[in-house]
Amino acid sequence: MSIRNWPEGERPREKLLTLGAEALSDAELLAIFLRVGVAGRSAVDLARDLLTAFGGLRQLLEADQTRFCAERGLGTAKFVQLQATLELSKRHLAAQLARGNALTSPTLVRAYLATQLRHLGHEEFAALFLDTQHRVIRFESLFRGTLDSASVYPREVARRALELGAGAIIFAHNHPSGVAEPSDADRRITERLREALSLFEIRVLDHFVVGDGEVVSFAERGWV
Repeated sequence: MSIRNWPEGERPREKLLTLGAEALSDAELLAIFLRVGVAGRSAVDLARDLLTAFGGLRQLLEADQTRFCAERGLGTAKFVQLQATLELSKRHLAAQLARGNALTSPTLVRAYLATQLRHLGHEEFAALFLDTQHRVIRFESLFRGTLDSASVYPREVARRALELGAGAIIFAHNHPSGVAEPSDADRRITERLREALSLFEIRVLDHFVVGDGEVVSFAERGWV
């Protein structure tokens, strides 16, 4: 049966307008994005099939073009539309961060850093540079590859912080393994950075480790 023939309260679009987007399942939200199904399958049916084929919503959203377009009901146009939607989401989070004090929005900071780093297949070390009022100046990737004390250079971080006029920094890096638990090397790197930046009166406010479904905060563990 076509979705337009469903009871009004069960149609994804009407349900969203009445109850809000958070009330919809992954399949229902994806069905709204797809707009139409395929022969013999409604948009919701197709959405459920796709979530099963990819192994979940995150895997679908992070699929490359070749993998994405190989599935029935998808294609280049849908891939482009999805990438634009994901980028809009990232920019919306960045705009929200830019409006206020990063320390008063820990959930927002965590979500923003996760969107920037969680999907990467390599290890990447980044920083959220803040002014003295803890307002965001810029987010930048600083180092890439296997991170250890020899591959993260405090002097380069300090130089960039001074160039941007930063008064504080929040560091973040991802663990491609998906396990967010910080390593001993992560803690040593953070301490070296904290000591180096303190010479310039630049505070390290936190260091987040981004895993598959978790983001660990050094500040919450009392490590910075």
